[in-house]
Formats: sequence, C-alpha cells, structure tokens
Amino acid sequence: MALKIRYPKGRLDKLGVKPGMRVAVVGLEDAAFLKELRERTSDVAAGRPKKDADLVVVALSRAAELPKLKALRAALKKDGMIWVVWPKGRKEFREDDVRAYGPAAGLVDVKVMSFSDTLSGLKLVIPKKDR
Repeated sequence: MALKIRYPKGRLDKLGVKPGMRVAVVGLEDAAFLKELRERTSDVAAGRPKKDADLVVVALSRAAELPKLKALRAALKKDGMIWVVWPKGRKEFREDDVRAYGPAAGLVDVKVMSFSDTLSGLKLVIPKKDR
C-alpha cells in the first residue's frame, strides 16, 4: 500500500490505456495528452472515433451535449469504454448529469477520476447484459 501512495498510477493507467488500443479523443484540445497517448498506442484518432474503438475520451461542458454519447457508444467495441471529462467546479454541468444520462445512451458508469487539475472524468461502459 505504501508503494501505491508513493508511486501513484499515471493518467493513462487510470484511463486503462494499453499498447495497441484504438483510442479516440473528441472535443478535447490538449496537445500534451495526445502526445502522451501516442507514446502508449499508435492508433489514436482526434475529432472522430474510428469503428470498433477500445476507448473514447470525450470532453463535454453542457447537458445539451450529452446526446453525443449515443453516437460514441455505436463506435465502441462491445467491451470498450467512454471516458467523459468536464470542467471541475461548475454547478451547471456535473458528474450527476453524465451519470443520469448514461442509461439513455445504453451506458453505465463504473469509475471516476481526476483527469487533470481542471477536468474530472467518469468512465462509462456498455452493461454486461448488452455485450
């Protein structure tokens, strides 16, 4: 346990990024994060996910953007995941908004994380019964 505290997991490990994964980044303009991703896996798309994505990271900042999750789910492999990231500390759009919309998109939430100093994240997956 002391080693986990002393050497915490990096962001890509928390996101579950493994070498060879097909990853898409949608709506997140972060050159450092894209560079970090490309050092881990060579199959990275920015802007629009490719079919059968293992992981999609999507930045949302308003509840009106939540329907995007339906289209992103369609791009996922059955055991893929979507990480939704949003600005921290905003009352008009929060984790609860993403969590509440998930079932409408055919997704369930399974994990939260601090993506960065300014962004929070929630991991959504296709329910096991639907895979």
